[in-house]
Amino acid sequence: MVTLIERINFIIALVLGIAYFYQIVYAVVGFVRRKRYREPDAAALHKYAVVVCARNEQAVIGELLQSLKRQKYPKQLLDLYVVADNCTDQTAAAARSAGARVYERTNHTEVGKGYALDYFFKRLYRERPDAGYEGYFVFDADNIVDENFVAEMNRTFDKGGYDAITSYRNSKNFGDNWISAGYSIWFLREARFLNFPRYLQGTNCAISGTGFLVSDQVVRANGGWPFHLLTEDIQFSASCAVEGRRIGYCDRAVVYDEQPVTMQQSWNQRMRWSKGFYQVDMHYGAALLKGSLRGGRRAFSCYDMLMTVAPGMLLTIGVMLLNVLVGAACFAAPAWLARQMLAVVGEALASGLLGFYFGMLAYGALTVFCEWKAIPAKASQKIGYLFTFPLFMLTYLPISLVALVRRVEWKPIQHTAVAERQQRAA
Repeated sequence: MVTLIERINFIIALVLGIAYFYQIVYAVVGFVRRKRYREPDAAALHKYAVVVCARNEQAVIGELLQSLKRQKYPKQLLDLYVVADNCTDQTAAAARSAGARVYERTNHTEVGKGYALDYFFKRLYRERPDAGYEGYFVFDADNIVDENFVAEMNRTFDKGGYDAITSYRNSKNFGDNWISAGYSIWFLREARFLNFPRYLQGTNCAISGTGFLVSDQVVRANGGWPFHLLTEDIQFSASCAVEGRRIGYCDRAVVYDEQPVTMQQSWNQRMRWSKGFYQVDMHYGAALLKGSLRGGRRAFSCYDMLMTVAPGMLLTIGVMLLNVLVGAACFAAPAWLARQMLAVVGEALASGLLGFYFGMLAYGALTVFCEWKAIPAKASQKIGYLFTFPLFMLTYLPISLVALVRRVEWKPIQHTAVAERQQRAA
């Protein structure tokens, strides 16, 4: 029995290590290629539309639109749209006063960003069929966009061959607390050690909710935006991998995102993400597995996305529960056997938790070290929150487990960073 448990723990650890080994290679590539990559000058300046789906975001929508109006890109080639989605505040009025075209939507059945985007595209094509947009930037209302964002994305888009392009996602409130810092490190890690290496190796990147560009051709081919799962961004990325559409990455296009600062907000948001990953896995898992067996870069893109949506956290929980059950069974075993079994179980649980903590600590330290100058926070905050980052990630264990059995619906996150900064200034 003791030997069996040891073998099970070893085999599972070995399988997970082999399955995710490629991400260690990504980490090496991201570390070695430290200089930000920049595409050559664009041969043409393309016409784009910005789409912001906002629900009760009057406190922050103006700041985003102002940052977009400051873009170092011809104003006649960049139109701003806001979908005021089921708003009960003055989001629509604030967006209009900031210079955006506003589409107001009221639908309490089809709720979520995916539905709002679909509404926007269908209405735009109906009302402005000859607008001439070649692509659409998608942002969240709480974002702030670097003044060179559109110009840098245009360089990559003009290169050709990409159906969508994602950007470098930074955070505007890293230093608020350990929760916002946890999010920030995770997204910086995604940019530096996932999308950047993917781009350099010529495989598909993945969009991450906000700060991405999708071509008009893809939207028209899809008949709008038919991605309505709880994580519509990962659904779109999985669909692109399966269908052979390419997603690129622009390392110099920076968007600043506001992260949740309370555990309640974070719990709700990550519960939705976890449930959404299960949905994507259920809808696309078989197709991704099939695609990963075909060979070539497209196959690796499918495999990469399959590993992204695979419920690895559930397997981790399952291993821990198995060891706990074995430990409980020890009380019915002879004393000599119980001591051996408890020793094995205790060692497995301790090594698992400590391995997780120090593994995440190392990943977080590597990320903060490489992106030190890009992080808008004090040095003490950058270092101090490294040690809470593994704890932030550890909270995914109960979230993933609860998301498996609970019905989850999209819930808006209240953003107040602008109002709080104004109060502090006053």
